[in-house]
Amino acid sequence: MQSSSSPLSRRGLLAAGAAAGAAGAAGLLGAAPASAAPSAGRGSAALVVHNASVYTGTGGRAPVRAVAVGRDGKILATGTDAALRRYIGRDTEVVDARGNTVMSGIHDGHVHPLGAGERSLSPSLESAETTLADLQAILTGFLADTGGAAAEPDRWLVVEDWNPVGLLPSGTLPHHDMLDALPTRRPIALVGGDGHNLWANQRALDIAGITAATPDPVGGQVVKGADGRPTGVLKDDAQGLVKRHVPEPTRAELVAACAKVLELAAASGVTTMMDALVGRHELELYQALSAAGRLPQRIVPAIRLDAEQAKDPAASLAYARGLRREFEGVGGLRFGMIKVFLDGVIEYPAQTAALLEPYLDGNGRPTGNRGELYTSAADYGRLSAAFNRAGWQMHAHGLGDRAVRTALDGYAYARRVTGSRDARNAVAHLQIVDPADLRRFAQLGVAACMQLQWASEDTWTMEALLPYIGPERHRWMYPARSLEKAGARLTGGSDWPVDALQVWNQLRTAIDRQGAFGSGALHPEQEALSRDTTLRMHTSGTAWQLRQEELTGTVEAGKAADLVVLDRDVTRCPVADISDTGVRLTLVGGRVVHDADSASGRAASARVAGAASGPRPAAYASVHAGGRHHACGH
Repeated sequence: MQSSSSPLSRRGLLAAGAAAGAAGAAGLLGAAPASAAPSAGRGSAALVVHNASVYTGTGGRAPVRAVAVGRDGKILATGTDAALRRYIGRDTEVVDARGNTVMSGIHDGHVHPLGAGERSLSPSLESAETTLADLQAILTGFLADTGGAAAEPDRWLVVEDWNPVGLLPSGTLPHHDMLDALPTRRPIALVGGDGHNLWANQRALDIAGITAATPDPVGGQVVKGADGRPTGVLKDDAQGLVKRHVPEPTRAELVAACAKVLELAAASGVTTMMDALVGRHELELYQALSAAGRLPQRIVPAIRLDAEQAKDPAASLAYARGLRREFEGVGGLRFGMIKVFLDGVIEYPAQTAALLEPYLDGNGRPTGNRGELYTSAADYGRLSAAFNRAGWQMHAHGLGDRAVRTALDGYAYARRVTGSRDARNAVAHLQIVDPADLRRFAQLGVAACMQLQWASEDTWTMEALLPYIGPERHRWMYPARSLEKAGARLTGGSDWPVDALQVWNQLRTAIDRQGAFGSGALHPEQEALSRDTTLRMHTSGTAWQLRQEELTGTVEAGKAADLVVLDRDVTRCPVADISDTGVRLTLVGGRVVHDADSASGRAASARVAGAASGPRPAAYASVHAGGRHHACGH
């Protein structure tokens, strides 16, 4: 295994001269003289990667050591170094992989990249845990860093990546009084890193007009205390009551921020993304990014429908078709996906994930709460049937076992009434699946889209969950291997920025169920995946989910050259070492979108390495390492 600091041996990857190409080819491949190489143009490749451990993802037994990429952006050939020597011409770029892995780029089947860009414009708490006193001290610092006295009394302080289960001691519930005690009159909103919770101070509640008389919106909840007054916590679609009052950044600021995070994704090896929360705002951003030449990945936008829209299939279909007509000419986008939230999140104190049996009170006694189901099986079935009949796919947020069953029931109905046997609908997250539903994924042809960086023992899966669901249900947390054994198609996603974009730790965690940051392994004997299954689910598996398996996902002749060159052999290195994998080169359609040896590539790689400090720090000391307000760039 090569160290992550070892540079690739290569000749002028981005701008080599023709003469240097001819001389370098023979030297690197070590056999044919320059006179034996074909001329530039017909017969020669644009790029050849050799001396590699190529993970083709096709199941072939013969080892593949080299890949030739054509000038049309497709893979010309794979094979041995000697066999591919004939594709090297005078202007062919040649990369020595030094025995490390070359494979399909990562396909992220559930991610919110533009959300990551927008979040990057605000200070972040990085999902850490803290006491109330520590939190108030940090927020006081953020107030100073975002304008201080000059920002009083009206400039909003919006802080990202608040940990809704992170107030210490464990079980402490957030209340607007805690934020009201800060030395400011400014409106404050802490946005949950899970995407499902927001905590506001009284000034923000007043601006939003939220009082004891405010009803819960469809698909959301205004949390109220025993006195009937709002506590300041808003769940799911209720967050919009406050968010709509927060001034938006300029379009230029958003485009620049989103371009930067897309570079981060390319440096992480991601070549295709399914953006799981898209409306007009996001499509306009993609349009601007594409026009500026700053959209490096293939993007499948999932148009989000809210709970009210889900009740009207005809109107929803017209809405989605209208957006597709308006934006389908944007380069890099491919339409055909719909997103619906069926429930919320499971951790205490939110507990909005829909469960078949009630949550427990923390001492083993059932409560009256089974979570929130935002769309019924009947409504979801009719909606799925309408979209499947029109050729669209459905993608459901289904976290609790009742929401998972609701999605499957809806897909079963759609299958019966449409007759479609290849709809490729999906359920995402699958934090708990009832064992009775495991085989239904294969029976219905439903993709099991899992975010397995979450599948480790930590505060979220243990302290904030185990006492509230009990050991019997806890055993079915993220049941990846059980789904695989039942014949389900496994696909992978990060849910970034709900969780950190740490692609290779995500893959490692799927294998050992602990990852780099877990305090222990989460049911590894029952649910850990093999290395081969993990690599496939994040490449060809997700390509199947997104209906592009004929284009990408495996390394074979005729496929698009969406490839990554890594700094180690991830098929053989110790599992723990996979977390630290570095990406030396990323190609999309044969075009270099990340080069770790370029100036911009070095900067992006450094940001990837910086993110590896941990997705969920144990204390705010981690957030502010190296400076009082590291989280907001000071």
